Amino acid sequence: MDRMTSSPGPSSPDALDARLAAVEARIAETEGRLATAEDELAILRILGAYSPRVDSGDADGVAALWTSDGVYDVDTGRLDGHDGLVEMVRSDDHQGLIAHGCGHVPSLPVVLVDGDRAVATGYTQLVVRSSRPGRFTVLRVTASRWELERRGPREAADRGWRVVLRTARVMGDDGEGRAVLGRSGER
Repeated sequence: MDRMTSSPGPSSPDALDARLAAVEARIAETEGRLATAEDELAILRILGAYSPRVDSGDADGVAALWTSDGVYDVDTGRLDGHDGLVEMVRSDDHQGLIAHGCGHVPSLPVVLVDGDRAVATGYTQLVVRSSRPGRFTVLRVTASRWELERRGPREAADRGWRVVLRTARVMGDDGEGRAVLGRSGER
């Protein structure tokens, strides 16, 4: 059989090129999935840092999770930028919760990444120490939608992710909390 009309053998240049292209495609796909997983982990770290910071009174640490122009839109009011977040953490109401004993206990959120934008949707319970020794009470359950953007280097520990908007609504009979949760599949 003539080499020109025969099919390429396993070690022909065409077969090797095809195998190399397939390996390169698998590597690129794996790198893409790894980058997405790293982004999701970085976002979970950002969200996970909120509770310890807010419950310890670390106002600057809380603000650092947001972009400088970020917004926290909670049903009890709207906080704009770092100054609004710092003011909330340092407020008498919040400091009173901390002094009495409280914990913002988050659920594992649904995280959706789309390039340099992401959303995470979940719950937070505000648990406060009861006046009865050794007892705690859930003060509120809140549905939260966190909208984030990457505004820094991918090489950073948090990969540059920051909160641009957190929308939080109590799970009450007005349906607003359910509406927030209903958007968990939206990017």
